[in-house]
Amino acid sequence: MAEQHHNQLHHPTDEVSFHDKGPSTSQVLAVVALFPVGGTLLFLAGLVLTGTVVGLAVAAPLFLIFSPILVPAALTLALSVAGFITSGAFGITALSSVAWLLNYVRRMRWSSPEHFEHTRRRV
Repeated sequence: MAEQHHNQLHHPTDEVSFHDKGPSTSQVLAVVALFPVGGTLLFLAGLVLTGTVVGLAVAAPLFLIFSPILVPAALTLALSVAGFITSGAFGITALSSVAWLLNYVRRMRWSSPEHFEHTRRRV
């Protein structure tokens, strides 16, 4: 009885052979088309890496020779950029604070005049 139950669940015709199921034609064409593209991109990546290493080997002695000039110049440039960014941030903060204060005063003036007088006396 167990064999009949096993035979009912597992028929030889239901089995899928892996030899019958291969890559489709479109998959094969995709691999054939993309293989040269991948090889070309890999070659270009190696070429860029080689150029970068050669450029660094040539530029390293120049950086070492001109470092007394380059380091203060880079430091001055970085500090001036940081100063401009900081002044812009302070300016935006000041403008938004003034705008908030004006909106607050407008709301207070229209809401209750006695509260505005109290605030005006405090200032």
